[in-house]
Amino acid sequence: MIVAEQKPLKEIQSLVGEAQTVLIVGCGTCVTVCFAGGEKEAGILGSLLRMSARMEGHEKSIGEVTVQRQCEWEYLDAIGDRIAEADIVLSLGCGVGVQALAERYPDAIVIPGLDTKFMGLPLEQGVWAERCAACGQCILGLTGGICPIARCSKQLLNGPCGGSSKGKCEVNPEIECAWQLIYDKLNAQGRLDLIMEITPPKDWRTGRDGGPRKIVRQDLRLVVTEEA
Repeated sequence: MIVAEQKPLKEIQSLVGEAQTVLIVGCGTCVTVCFAGGEKEAGILGSLLRMSARMEGHEKSIGEVTVQRQCEWEYLDAIGDRIAEADIVLSLGCGVGVQALAERYPDAIVIPGLDTKFMGLPLEQGVWAERCAACGQCILGLTGGICPIARCSKQLLNGPCGGSSKGKCEVNPEIECAWQLIYDKLNAQGRLDLIMEITPPKDWRTGRDGGPRKIVRQDLRLVVTEEA
């Protein structure tokens, strides 16, 4: 899932500025799971902004609404009237959600309430860890399901660097060496021969280095056209 953190209140207040009518839009998917931008967080943030405004001697009209997914226009269409009434729309979605709102409602001023961090998973209550860098060319089938792009600090593809020590990364002793994890996993599975295969240089054009990415499924486009 996409993992995000709420921005500091002072930064959010600065982005809101002098706007009198603010609509906080929460998202019911990833950022709800990581307790950053769901219905509960939208309500708490709305209360904080209202109280802060009163303490400063003025009132703001601050409303909250949470959609199932901010990254899909069909859910955003349902709140069009409320967006039209707002001076500023404060998105508690990930960066995709913020941009989806801004693109769907080009006349609206849309600001982010979250900092989008990474794609990861929860290790325990309140702890999330990065697991995927969306590089566009997955090699997990060769590395025991452990991603060297996301989990190796140097993104090495053919074994560890010379700086790892006792299974820890030289960048930070709290970071496990990804290649130590890969070795241990493949060894336990009896597939250690895979680690001897040389992985060719990565084609980074499949990742963000190749520019903004898009996937087009012609078979799905054809189905939509026929149904229309």
